Amino acid sequence: MEVAVVTVGNELLAGRTTDTNATWLCERLDDRGVTVERVTTVPDRVGDIARVVNEYRAEYDAVIVTGGLGPTHDDLTMDGVAAALGRSLETHDVALAWLEENGYDRQDLASGTTDLPAGARALHNEVGVAPGAALEDVYVLPGVPSEMKAMFETIADEFEGPPKYRATVVADEPESALVERIADLRDGFDVTVGSYPGESVRIELESTDEETVEEAASWLRKRVDLV
Repeated sequence: MEVAVVTVGNELLAGRTTDTNATWLCERLDDRGVTVERVTTVPDRVGDIARVVNEYRAEYDAVIVTGGLGPTHDDLTMDGVAAALGRSLETHDVALAWLEENGYDRQDLASGTTDLPAGARALHNEVGVAPGAALEDVYVLPGVPSEMKAMFETIADEFEGPPKYRATVVADEPESALVERIADLRDGFDVTVGSYPGESVRIELESTDEETVEEAASWLRKRVDLV
């Protein structure tokens, strides 16, 4: 399963808020065997949100959008997603009923709080107010980290892929000296290879086949100077 993550917010692009949501989502998706192919941040503009969602939903199995939910003037994510999917926004009766069952009076809710794209499935906000939505493999989650995490866990089972196996080899050599051996490794084994330099070079191997990873790591350890 291949997924794109889209985070929304002018404050992210201005550097005023650190985008921890994308990192957390990537980790959780990776744990479930899902490959994240894109992480993109867009401003609070309907056109930008719609364009990116449309592009990514055509390329990947699912798009997760986080941020910009609620009834305030700059909460435009639902508008953007609705535009991308060619849907209107309308009051979602199930979302409204759920909030009322959980102690909220509809008269106290700001106008637009439960407006979701027509036909969407409401994703209830267990630790906040604004609901999320799921429609046509597009999932819309809040931007508040605690709300986003809690909501994602309610849909986590909808994201899965084959388990990934990893091995790490730490080499006491310059990264430039390892180029040919890493190329031979890639040619000889069906593994993904990443090298990360520092005081030493950490070489990460990954595959959906555990035996292949172990064989590749063993081959490499015999051919590099280990820390």
